[in-house]
Amino acid sequence: MDEKTRDEKIRVDETVGRSVYKPSNKSRVAVLKTRPETVVEDYKNLMRMVGYDKFLKKGKTTILKNNISWHFPYPGANTTPWQMEAVIQCLKEDGYEDIVCVENKTVVTNAYKGEKLNKYVNIFKKYRIPVLYNFRKEDMKWVKYEPKGKMLVLDKVFPGGIYIPDYFFDKNIIHLPTMKCHIYTTTTGAMKNAFGGLLDAKRHYCHSVIHKTLVDLLRIQQEIHPGIFAVVGGTVAGNGPGPRTMTPVEANLILAGGDQVAVDAVSSKIMGFDPAGLEYISEADREGLGNGRLENVEVIGEDISKINLGFSVGDNAASKVGDMLWFGPLKKLQWLMFHTPVVNVFIFGSALYHDIIWYNLRGKKVVRNFQDNTEWGRLFKSYN
Repeated sequence: MDEKTRDEKIRVDETVGRSVYKPSNKSRVAVLKTRPETVVEDYKNLMRMVGYDKFLKKGKTTILKNNISWHFPYPGANTTPWQMEAVIQCLKEDGYEDIVCVENKTVVTNAYKGEKLNKYVNIFKKYRIPVLYNFRKEDMKWVKYEPKGKMLVLDKVFPGGIYIPDYFFDKNIIHLPTMKCHIYTTTTGAMKNAFGGLLDAKRHYCHSVIHKTLVDLLRIQQEIHPGIFAVVGGTVAGNGPGPRTMTPVEANLILAGGDQVAVDAVSSKIMGFDPAGLEYISEADREGLGNGRLENVEVIGEDISKINLGFSVGDNAASKVGDMLWFGPLKKLQWLMFHTPVVNVFIFGSALYHDIIWYNLRGKKVVRNFQDNTEWGRLFKSYN
C-alpha cells in the first residue's frame, strides 16, 4: 500500500476503537437548575457530580465540539458563552490541559461569524484554546474510514466510502449542544451534534435517513474516540421549528452525561416528548449504543418526573419544503434536487428565508428583547 492510500484509509487500533459505553450498565445523567449568577459554577458541579473524568481519558487531547446552528446570536440556537467557559474552566482545574475547539460550517451557517457573534472568541483567547475548522485543509483532512461495526445507512448513502476528519482520531470529545427542537429529528442534542463534525458538506444527502445516520455516527464515535461526554445547555431552550426559527424558553436547566443516548432521552423527556417515540433514540438503544429507555437511566440532581416544558416542533416555510422533498411526495426527486447543481437553488433559498426574511422580520426583535429584558440576555451582553 502506497503512502497516499495509507493516509486515506485509516483503521483504528484496538486501544482506540473501543466503546466508552457498557450496555449492561445503567446510565447516569445529571440535571441541575441554575441561574445567571451561579451558572458557571453550576456547570462545573454538574460535570463532577456525574463523574465526567471517568469518561474522558487523561493524557489525550480533548475536543470541544460546540453547536452553532445559526451564526446569529439567537437565544436557544447555539452553545452559550457561559456553557463554553464553564466547561473549559472545569477541564483546566481538573488537569485537562490539552483542549481544542473544533467547528464546522453548514451551507447556511458561517462558523467565523458564529463564533464572533456568539461571544466565543474572547473566551478562546482568555483560556488559550486553539480553534480548528473541519472545513480548512490546513487544519485537518478527510480520510476514508472503515467502521468496525455494521452501518445502518451511511455505507449506502456514501457507497464510495465514509470520510471523516483525521484530526478526530484518538481524541476525547465533549459535545456542547443546546436543548431544542428540530424539524427533522423532533429533538436535537448530544447525538445530533456529531452530524456537522464528522460529515462533510454533502451531509444533506442523509436527511431522508437522518435518524439512522445519527446512530451510525454514534457507533463511529465510540470506535474512534477514547472518551465521549456531553454537556447540554438548557438555560434558554428552543421550542418550535428548530434549530433556528424557534421561540426561546427560559428553562434554567443544564444536563450532562457520558451516555449520549441517555442524555438525549432525558433532554427529550424534559421538553415534553416520549424518548421511546423518537427513532434515533430508540434505534440507538436497540443497537446497544446507549440507554434510551428512561427506566434504564438514573437521573441525579433534579427530580425531572414533573418537568414538562410542553414543546412541539411545528413548521416554518423551509421545513414544509424540506418535508415534501425528504419525506413526502417529492422524495423521488431527491437525486435531482440535492445531488446536482440544482441544490444551490435550495441553499440560496434557505439563506434568503432564514437570514434575510425571517431574521429581519422576527428574529432581530426576539434577540433584542432577550438581551435587553432577561437576566440571561444581560449575562450574554456581559461577555465582550
